[in-house]
Amino acid sequence: MRLILPFLTIITLFACKDTPKQAADTLVVNAKIYTVDAKFNTAEAMAIKDGKIIAVGKSSDIEKQYTAQNRIDAEGKPLYPGFIDAHAHFYSYGEGLQECNLVGTKSWEEILTKLKEFSDKNTEGWLVGRGWDQNDWDTKDFPDKKRLDELFPMRPVILSRVDGHAAIVNTRALRAANIQVNQKIQGGEIEVKNGQLTGILVDNAIDLVSTKIPAADDVRKQRALLDAQNNCFAVGLTSVVDCGLNYPLVEFIEKLNTEKVLKMRLNILLSDDSANYEYLFKRGKIKTDYLNVRSFKLYADGALGSRGACLLHPYADRPNHKGFLLKNANYYESILPKIAENGFQACTHAIGDSANREILRIYGSILKGKNDQRWRIEHAQVIDPQDFAKFGQYNIIPSVQPTHATSDMYWAGQRLGKEREKGAYAFKQLLDQNGWIPLGTDFPVEDINPMNTFYAAVVRKDAKGFPEGGYQFENALSRQETLRGMTLWAAKGSFEEGEKGSIEVGKLADFIILDQDIMTVAPEKILATKVLRTFVGGEKVFDSK
Repeated sequence: MRLILPFLTIITLFACKDTPKQAADTLVVNAKIYTVDAKFNTAEAMAIKDGKIIAVGKSSDIEKQYTAQNRIDAEGKPLYPGFIDAHAHFYSYGEGLQECNLVGTKSWEEILTKLKEFSDKNTEGWLVGRGWDQNDWDTKDFPDKKRLDELFPMRPVILSRVDGHAAIVNTRALRAANIQVNQKIQGGEIEVKNGQLTGILVDNAIDLVSTKIPAADDVRKQRALLDAQNNCFAVGLTSVVDCGLNYPLVEFIEKLNTEKVLKMRLNILLSDDSANYEYLFKRGKIKTDYLNVRSFKLYADGALGSRGACLLHPYADRPNHKGFLLKNANYYESILPKIAENGFQACTHAIGDSANREILRIYGSILKGKNDQRWRIEHAQVIDPQDFAKFGQYNIIPSVQPTHATSDMYWAGQRLGKEREKGAYAFKQLLDQNGWIPLGTDFPVEDINPMNTFYAAVVRKDAKGFPEGGYQFENALSRQETLRGMTLWAAKGSFEEGEKGSIEVGKLADFIILDQDIMTVAPEKILATKVLRTFVGGEKVFDSK
């Protein structure tokens, strides 16, 4: 026996030594990995092969079991699933990067100065800009077109408000659309004062002019998409829900995916248009690792900032005005059943409490109780207390944007009154209805950076720490809830929780490494967090160095 035991030990040692390691493409070690799995476990390392995660665990175990030419030492930094923006306008953001950027302007004069500088460099065609917000000005009234006409008498101008639900245009643009003083449009407003067009267009009225802008060619479209992609990767976004495109652009994106030019993962909601319905009903759902098209984006009303949101009672700061639905209720009652019959997902923009009530009613009549259709209300911004339970009753998913709360909090009470404001931006109350909630930014309406989403959801303050105690802090989300909302729950909102949104075996290797841990860092330091590296399918697509 004394001779046999040493012999067995030697055999065992040789057996362990000769056990071949499994081949991987990449090993990530020495990280603090937030897996965002069901138990919210943490890990140290993972192995990646063919763009997917094949193992998660301790660094020592992963390195014993796997070999790879590419080894990433995270140096103890926190690692998270790639962030997913559950509601944004990816292509529109990219287009905006080619246009005059008016975000953050503090006056009408500042806008005119920026536009003049832009026009000096872009001397032909329409002058297009986006991002102004009169609520940020000392004088909070809408401007008029007089100065635009003086500066640009021969070039059409259209400048969209930050939320995209109002615009100011000059006389040249009004003439291009043949807009008249006495003209009316359903679901929109053409502003007239003292018998004259002011140039302000709200909601559906904007389309009268915007449809006259010459379409972008393929070179410009590709540049817009790639510019948007690069900026997304730089802030840790690996997937984006693009809310409202037409099918020809989807086909162009699909071509760029095939050519491996566009690597951003996109879930595209097709716009509410007869040609889009006909196209997708005939073709069926589109699903690849990079492209998911199975949903339609409808609009019930406008925005609160431009007073186009449809309210049950008049605006507190504009008596006798309740906003408006963008289409008759009969329209939604006719098109939504067709979306259901063809097996697609409906995602409807609803801001005001009246718009939310109407869409909840129509959704409920179609869904008829508990289901897993994951029909969404985008924004779900102002909810009457009587209507919260309907989200849970019909498993309707509120898709919300935390930074809307901290952007609007300065004036939301003026629009709504203090009592009605309590049912606005109620993210925690909405989370409780179904037990999960997808989070987004609505960029370019808000800033693209997901750190702003995380901070606004958890802290409910602006960057300067206002207000003390947080804005309606009873509706703040926990850090864990917020991270889930930006990853796994955002994926679930697009039926993709089985392939992304967490660091688990079998899922796509989309992940980011940050310079500090947003799950533990002091609240006031969250906004300073930087993305060090971003990976899509195990491929590094951004490096801060």
